[in-house]
Amino acid sequence: MVNLPPTSWAVLAMLSYEEEISGYDLKKWADWSLRYFYWSPSHSQIYSELKKLEQHGLATSRVDADNAMRGRRLYRITDAGREAVTAWHNTTPVDQPVLKNHVMLRIMFGHLSSPERLKEILREHIDYVDAIEKRAAVDAEAAKMEAGWAYSQIVLEWAERYWATQRELALDLIDRIDAADAVLRGAEHDERRRYASPTPGRWREVEQRVKEQDERPERG
Repeated sequence: MVNLPPTSWAVLAMLSYEEEISGYDLKKWADWSLRYFYWSPSHSQIYSELKKLEQHGLATSRVDADNAMRGRRLYRITDAGREAVTAWHNTTPVDQPVLKNHVMLRIMFGHLSSPERLKEILREHIDYVDAIEKRAAVDAEAAKMEAGWAYSQIVLEWAERYWATQRELALDLIDRIDAADAVLRGAEHDERRRYASPTPGRWREVEQRVKEQDERPERG
């Protein structure tokens, strides 16, 4: 099998619907589908992936001379491309999601800021989440127009629920920030510092405790 990055497989999978399509329209398609759960590519990324697929013989293209938009390049999957993307989908291991949340990174190290600033960060996050949840709901409803988008529809509905959950989690964190701040302020600490610092080496105790729990046999 051709060795391609996941983003290349994503674009090839989009071409698997057999529609002859431009890179511009692929970008628009990704914006109402992939962006909610995987990838929001730029136009340059889309065209880079298409070029890569053509080089491997997995896609082909032609300049559309019949359309009013003369000079537009249209892409289509090849037989080799369909065979390759089907093999990728059905035989390669599925990578589990890797969470990379910049908002939670700031909250985790909240001792460097203030409760007010942390709440502000979370409220901004909620505004973003609300917008993307509403957009996902609109696109999920629109997907019902085409039977061929049945799987896209259920994924978009999942995305809508996912982002709604993110909103609830952010609201819960806002409610808990003051309590976390009180714990820090109430702990004994050097007067030159605003908050108590973790005891040096305490992470080793935590590591050992986790290791012991992992080695403990489960009760039947």
